[in-house]
Amino acid sequence: MNHIFATADKLLASLADFVVTKAGESIKRNGKFNLVLSGGSSPKKLYELLASEPYRDSIEWKKVYFFFGDERYVPRDHKDSNFLMTQGALFGPLGIVENQIFEVNTALSPPEAAADYEQRIRQHFGGRVCRFDVILLGLGDNSHTASLFPHTPVLHEKTALVKEVFVEEVNMYRITFTAPLINAGHTVAFLVFGVTKAAAVFHIQKDPVNIDEYPAQLIHPESGDLHWFMDEAAASSI
Repeated sequence: MNHIFATADKLLASLADFVVTKAGESIKRNGKFNLVLSGGSSPKKLYELLASEPYRDSIEWKKVYFFFGDERYVPRDHKDSNFLMTQGALFGPLGIVENQIFEVNTALSPPEAAADYEQRIRQHFGGRVCRFDVILLGLGDNSHTASLFPHTPVLHEKTALVKEVFVEEVNMYRITFTAPLINAGHTVAFLVFGVTKAAAVFHIQKDPVNIDEYPAQLIHPESGDLHWFMDEAAASSI
């Protein structure tokens, strides 16, 4: 389902409202809300909004568990760390405690970090199917999402929930959710704004399936809902 807004500010407010609604439903149903965060620059504004009034008082934050759909293989205090960005924009302002945050341990080797993250996710779900309540995703100009980059082996991963991948175009390792884990989610929501994303949105939604070229085409929740929150600029080619 596409949700298209005139401006990025209206888009962000609507997505914040959406998260509030989903959090309330999940907490009422299960007593907790398992939220997967997206990294990069676009979601930072969303996190700052959620940490501000009135949103900060609209969610029972003590019942929220936070995960990362991907992480750069850098120390947690590195400027490129998704954890560090989120700590400043969301966790710190809201006073989120450590046991609610599942961060990738980048002090381990990339394969160990991926295996460790998968193990902790499985433990959190206590042997049940790992189905997150909401998974937030971004979209790169090259049609990647999470750290599912074009022409990387992780695109064809069928069994692992989390995997390390070396991304040549950024010359670094990433730790990422795989498509099977994302597609098990109850709700998956893309956050996309800006005219530079328009071509990628067209490729994902309108072009024939070619996951090696357009990795975000992999995202189709098996029994959940898929939402695209976009501004008019990002949606301009569809």
